[in-house]
Amino acid sequence: MQKEFYRSNNNDVPISEKYTLTIEEASKYFRIGENKLRKLAEANLNSSWVLMNGNRIQIKRKQLEKIIDSLNAI
Repeated sequence: MQKEFYRSNNNDVPISEKYTLTIEEASKYFRIGENKLRKLAEANLNSSWVLMNGNRIQIKRKQLEKIIDSLNAI
């Protein structure tokens, strides 16, 4: 089985290897809509999986993976 990689438009690091993801990248990686993911992040700005880079939201990939692993629904 071939592993699928999502790549961002501006560099060669596969999304699955990045430490933080943009909302757009995280949406593709986790298969969650951008609007829903943005609302979740804005409602949880002090959580361990959200990082603010200036006014941009960055998602800590591994931390959000752990949270999603423990959920049955989003």
